[in-house]
Amino acid sequence: MIKYIIRSCITDYKNTTDKLVREKYSILSGILGIICNLFLFVSKFLVGISINSIAIISDAFNNLSDMGSSSIIIISAKLSNKPPDKEHPFGHGRFEYLASLTIGIIIMVVGYQLINASVHKFFDPEPLTFNYWSLCILLVSIAIKGWMYCYNNYIGSAIQSSVNEATASDSINDVIATTGVLITTIIQLYTTLPVDALAGTAIGLLILYTGFAIVKKTVNILLGKAASPELTEAIRSCVMNGKYIVGTHDLKIHDYGPGRIFASIHAEVPDTSNLVEVHAILDELEEELSDKFQIDINIHMDPLCTDLKIITRVRHILDLIIQKEYPCYHTDHLRITYGKARLNVICDLHIPPTEMTEEQMIEIRKNINTAIIAFNPRYRVVIAKFIPEDIPSKKLLID
Repeated sequence: MIKYIIRSCITDYKNTTDKLVREKYSILSGILGIICNLFLFVSKFLVGISINSIAIISDAFNNLSDMGSSSIIIISAKLSNKPPDKEHPFGHGRFEYLASLTIGIIIMVVGYQLINASVHKFFDPEPLTFNYWSLCILLVSIAIKGWMYCYNNYIGSAIQSSVNEATASDSINDVIATTGVLITTIIQLYTTLPVDALAGTAIGLLILYTGFAIVKKTVNILLGKAASPELTEAIRSCVMNGKYIVGTHDLKIHDYGPGRIFASIHAEVPDTSNLVEVHAILDELEEELSDKFQIDINIHMDPLCTDLKIITRVRHILDLIIQKEYPCYHTDHLRITYGKARLNVICDLHIPPTEMTEEQMIEIRKNINTAIIAFNPRYRVVIAKFIPEDIPSKKLLID
């Protein structure tokens, strides 16, 4: 059904990388969410009031918060599509992440309020009545929320939208919560235990946890979460397929919102290569990566020194420094970019797995560079990759 609605409402629906098409997808999902959640809120609230069920009323207000979330989807779709300006040269794509964060906070607030109301119900219970309208409304609610999960999950995958993914996660939780409400409402008819209050508390905790998970995921993205290993490896492999390229390092990926990913990478080529031809190849690779991964990437060319005398001399210097500073380490895949102003030694470094922490790796880079600068101020060491390796005998052999 959602595919039919998308085809009917979005003309160029297959072109999901286009910003305007993504905006239409988001607006469509927001409108559908508002309609569905408004219906569910009104119907559940009326049923909850009529039968005195705090669990159903709690579920109704959860749907009200979902309606607000759907409104935020529409607003964020418009704001995130604003063109770049002087103050925001990379665009406004992170509005979508801010929208996800807002949705998560709203969900947490609603969860807290429902827990509070349900706890009071333990100490001030009210008799619960039941009718078949209640049963019908809850069953319809489960079906609608199940469909909302499906369409939000589909749209989230189609346009890589964190907002829709968050909404889909919330919808499946609503299915679980409403199913629990239905079961506890029936059970409450046959017992004097505060099952209704217990269910309301459980639903509130579930809502609170869902909101927290969304907030945590979004904050990680906003703080600069590392790109997936699959993406980084795919980019490196694609660059390595380029003619003349013998290595890569310093891949950096910055996420400024869905469809607004910027990256840079250093491509290593022999200094005997035709630099004009290499430049043209790198331009082609940038276009290929942009089409394949929808990222704006800049490939920096590093001409590698092929003079064996320079390579042998520098390798000897670096080995002496490593043996002095870190006797149990060793280098691999050494290459050099050589110029009058700067000589960069690029290598991989094998270190014990127990020392593979971010703080220690920063300290290792700093110490090795300090040592080589003391030897020659023009020299710098670029550690392309840290490789974990158990080398218990290395230190003993050197000692």
